[in-house]
Amino acid sequence: MSTSTYEKYINMPLSDLIAYADKIRRSSVGTDVDVCGIVNAKSGACSENCKFCAQSVHHNTSVDIYPLENIENIIKEAHSAKQNGAKRFSIVTSGNKLTEKETKIIAEAVKEVSQEIGLETCASLGALNQNAFKTLKDAGLKRYHHNIETSERFYGEIVSTHDFSERINTVLDAKQCGLDVCSGGIVGLGETWNDRISMAITLKNLEVDSVPLNFLVPIKGTPLENMPKMTPNDAIRTIAIFRIILGGISLTIAAGRESVLKDFQGMMFMAGANGIMIGGYLTVKGRSVEEDSLLLDKVKEIWKNQ
Repeated sequence: MSTSTYEKYINMPLSDLIAYADKIRRSSVGTDVDVCGIVNAKSGACSENCKFCAQSVHHNTSVDIYPLENIENIIKEAHSAKQNGAKRFSIVTSGNKLTEKETKIIAEAVKEVSQEIGLETCASLGALNQNAFKTLKDAGLKRYHHNIETSERFYGEIVSTHDFSERINTVLDAKQCGLDVCSGGIVGLGETWNDRISMAITLKNLEVDSVPLNFLVPIKGTPLENMPKMTPNDAIRTIAIFRIILGGISLTIAAGRESVLKDFQGMMFMAGANGIMIGGYLTVKGRSVEEDSLLLDKVKEIWKNQ
């Protein structure tokens, strides 16, 4: 697949595009809504220089900085996620890599979340090696999250401390160890429409199991703090194009949906999304759980009657 194959969708009337994407969603992923929750288990002091990230030591932000949480706090957050309606719980840490000791602590937490709480487990821990992946899988980890962030062409404009190839290799290593993979990125970084299409094609070719799509939330102190927010129309168009390219791969909308879509969040499901992150993000608050639960109930009712 090439980007030119999908360029026609950039200017297609939005109503027609939404209808087409919704048709693909119905036939490929059905009416199940994927709901996940996360815990920011280790925050700040990251050595990487991703221009969008509040947790980088290269930027002057007011983000909280703390070491790896203890198992008890992680389990407490997992219980909260389950009460909020999450089906999957992801443990997220800042930084490019974990120490062996940190990996073992998270493996213990994964085991308890899986066996005692009954949530499917996911982890986002940076560029791990296969030994670490095996440790986590043996503990019960089902899915690994590692975003490619953007297109290969645009990647160097956003990150310079590690290569795009490292992102790809981490995804492939996780897959090779038998883990499902969740990988997506952020739009609204200054990339072109062709970059967005290219990112979606890369994820399709990697055969990932789930794609989280984030909209940039400009954070004060980062190089992108003055980046204009995407318009709701562009956000919905992006979701629809991703669904068309991804086919039956799960598509979850995460950070930025509140500030970009505002009162039009229901449209993301009509445009092909089939999942959301609930209960907030890493350094950015989300909507209330009650508002999101009401939205999900309405979406499920609409899909039931389609």
